[in-house]
Amino acid sequence: MYRAIGMIELTSVARGIYATDQMLKTAYVDVVSATPVCPGKYIAIVQGDVAAVESSISTGIAISGEYLVDSFVLPNVHEGIFPAITATTMPDGTGALGIMESFSMASMITAADAALKAADVQALELRLGSGLGGKAYFTFTGDVAAVEAGVEAGKAVAMEKGLLVDIEVIPSPSDRLWMSLY
Repeated sequence: MYRAIGMIELTSVARGIYATDQMLKTAYVDVVSATPVCPGKYIAIVQGDVAAVESSISTGIAISGEYLVDSFVLPNVHEGIFPAITATTMPDGTGALGIMESFSMASMITAADAALKAADVQALELRLGSGLGGKAYFTFTGDVAAVEAGVEAGKAVAMEKGLLVDIEVIPSPSDRLWMSLY
């Protein structure tokens, strides 16, 4: 199991591919995702041990230059992050619904990690950039108090860089809404 995840987000696809190559040559990390996203951005997400991820991301930041939008290294990443990124989660049940939205994909991952660590909630989906104009959102479920605690923890992280768009808590979502979410 990997202990850390890191990401760079750039405004240049060409520089993003180049930076990803250099990140992989700098340290032994595995690629979670390295892909163009809307609108003409590029993200590279890597995983590995903490020192390797830190080294890799440091290289990515240096090479990104003026194209860097955001980045992070997240040691001890919550186990629910990876399935949420790939939208392969099915909740045990339905409760309240928490939604967080950010201008930055990197900030949304760190906010989602904070939400999952702060409360007994289940991740649903962590959508990064595709079809969102470069924004990101995270949905999760649990009882109302847990979802509210998760939203507050995620909000605090996303607001650190001023990249929060909106948060919502729906205490009792319609069954028809749940069907549209997965």
